[in-house]
Amino acid sequence: MRFVIALPFLWLGVFFLLPFALVLMIAFGSNAPDSVPPVELGASLKNFKLLFTDDLYLAAWLTSLRIAATSTLAALLLGYPMAYAIARAAPARRPLLLMLVVLPFWTSFLIRVYAWMGLLDENGLLNQFLRWSGIASDPGTILGTEWAVHLGIVYAYLPFMVLPLYATLEKLDTGLLEAAADLGATPLKAFLTVTLPLSVPGIVAGCLLVFIPSVGEFVIPDLLGGTQTLMIGKVLWDEFFTNADWPLASAVAICLLALLVGPIMLFQRHQARSLERR
Repeated sequence: MRFVIALPFLWLGVFFLLPFALVLMIAFGSNAPDSVPPVELGASLKNFKLLFTDDLYLAAWLTSLRIAATSTLAALLLGYPMAYAIARAAPARRPLLLMLVVLPFWTSFLIRVYAWMGLLDENGLLNQFLRWSGIASDPGTILGTEWAVHLGIVYAYLPFMVLPLYATLEKLDTGLLEAAADLGATPLKAFLTVTLPLSVPGIVAGCLLVFIPSVGEFVIPDLLGGTQTLMIGKVLWDEFFTNADWPLASAVAICLLALLVGPIMLFQRHQARSLERR
């Protein structure tokens, strides 16, 4: 029994704590381009100091938080009606609707992002439709802008918003809405006073599941945003693979993890409370 209990902790120690310790050691070192690996271990805070004093990295942090927050809000505004409609659909239709929500997961994430490049390009399907319909003769291109990054993040992570919301709304007792109607509440007031407050756990879970990976997203801003959209995930990639500055890249990774510890702990606390209610 002790071995069974210790096995998960051993797994976390080998595949999480040990790599984290190595990255932390590298973050306190300095760059040594002529050595292999290009790191000179030490106890310097200059890499962390640079991240919070250089305008480039400050802009990347703020842009990542802003894009992640606005994309999460957009995913919530789109995902809540979808989850509500699925939860209120006939029981026989719910499996089909849920399958449509998770259907994009059956295709490679990278292929789906490349598909958006084809849609948003200057000669892509969207602009061809706008020209053909006469809506705009020269619509320009969304690809390479921040709007494209928002579209890509919302599309990629929308299922992570819909599924926890559906799990919460599906368990909602419809008798509470009937009682509110009997007491004279309009459908809108019943939604605001009954449905919305009871769905807060699903809202919190969905927002965290979208916000946390969006902050460190690399593929979407790199392919859809181009050079104009600077997010911290792209900065991490450039420092590690382009500039070969392992200590600075490790410092970025440590700070990113520290930034997300709060939302992760909030999500775990919410999950624990949900299990206690059951």
